[in-house]
Amino acid sequence: MEPRHSPGRCFGSCARCGEAVYAVGGACKAMGQLFHNKCFTCSTCNKQLKGQPFFTVSGHIYCEDDFLFAGVHPSEEVCHSCGSPIPDLVLQARGKSYHPTCFRCVVCRQELQGRPFAVDSDSRVYCVTDYHRVQSPLCGACMMPILPTEGSAESIRVASCNKYYHVECYSGEVDLI
Repeated sequence: MEPRHSPGRCFGSCARCGEAVYAVGGACKAMGQLFHNKCFTCSTCNKQLKGQPFFTVSGHIYCEDDFLFAGVHPSEEVCHSCGSPIPDLVLQARGKSYHPTCFRCVVCRQELQGRPFAVDSDSRVYCVTDYHRVQSPLCGACMMPILPTEGSAESIRVASCNKYYHVECYSGEVDLI
């Protein structure tokens, strides 16, 4: 048996088939695990699920149609936010179940279903805008938060003498006394 040449860098092994995952064949990450695109499929109809809504029940993965309409429903979930039973659509985030209308930013209360969100060290959920507003460091000169520029997810800042500055606020002078 001749050794096969691997096509590029190996990212790990597929959670379903156990074989090596390379960028060439296409891969996705879901539920903290790595899958080949061809292996990340619905347990009922084998539909590929990369980029699609999916649900997990007892370790099995289901497409939205099979979960909602094929009687795959698990026992009733309880919403992590309000504590009430979730009789229909369950939103799974951070390993917890929510009513889609209960998964909200702790600051502005905006619903976060289908939107990017961030979590702080105390596991509080924020919309990205409020996360930056609340968690961003303050400028050592003007004392305003250092926020990402419009359309960016990252902020640019100058670090000097254990303080952060807006680029436009930093004078470059250092008082060593």
